[in-house]
Amino acid sequence: MSARHQLAAMPSRRIRLVWLGLGVVVVPGVLAAGLACTAQHSAPGARRSGGAGQMPAPVLARGSAGAARAAQAGLATLGWTDFHGIELPVSRSGGPREVRGGLASGFADTPLGALLAAINIGVRANTQWGPGIFGPTIRSQVTGPGTAELLAACQASYDQASRSAGVPAGQPLGPADVAEAAYRWVTYTPADATVDIVSVGPGNQGVTARAVTRIEVQWSGGDWRVIAPPGGDWGRSAAPLTSLAGYTSFPPPSGQGDHR
Repeated sequence: MSARHQLAAMPSRRIRLVWLGLGVVVVPGVLAAGLACTAQHSAPGARRSGGAGQMPAPVLARGSAGAARAAQAGLATLGWTDFHGIELPVSRSGGPREVRGGLASGFADTPLGALLAAINIGVRANTQWGPGIFGPTIRSQVTGPGTAELLAACQASYDQASRSAGVPAGQPLGPADVAEAAYRWVTYTPADATVDIVSVGPGNQGVTARAVTRIEVQWSGGDWRVIAPPGGDWGRSAAPLTSLAGYTSFPPPSGQGDHR
């Protein structure tokens, strides 16, 4: 059963939401675009990424509107693949071309490729799956000034969580009841793109919780790489979300399309 269907089928299962400033993580799963590495040194007030708890609406740069239309046209060809409980979008035309050892790489230098890279790389740069996934993902597919801080934050969060949960060293912390639901473009060029990714997960009292994470990707060395969040803290790029107005919803997994 996909994460999307699980949300509708499990009203009695409650996962506590922890609001760290405006960064949202789900315990024991993850919510803010599947991203839950939070820099240990950051003060809660420093993680705010939009006034009144909402991500600021983008003003599309020249060329971004065309990119949005191109990416939307590619949604009809999407397939979905399960990654530790999260259904991640894949495409023969957009990528990833290679999925091995829990890692995903090889994305097209197109709007659809940038969108798929933001999600597939961003989700993997997360404490939840253990150092065997977040380590090589961050070292080889994340760039920018906050990269070292992101890796250190993920490792510190993993060490603490694995000890608390009695998880053997190096093993994933467990599956995540999260679904990638929608997106909206902020900017796009063939060299750099920024997109807001909406994730949904079960909140308190059976209410579906939403969070949006702004992810920037950069074309480098023949593939897209994610720009690390400021200070290596995903909470600085995330916000709770109350409405999907202005966002493009992903088609639900249906058992068809180019699954991998």
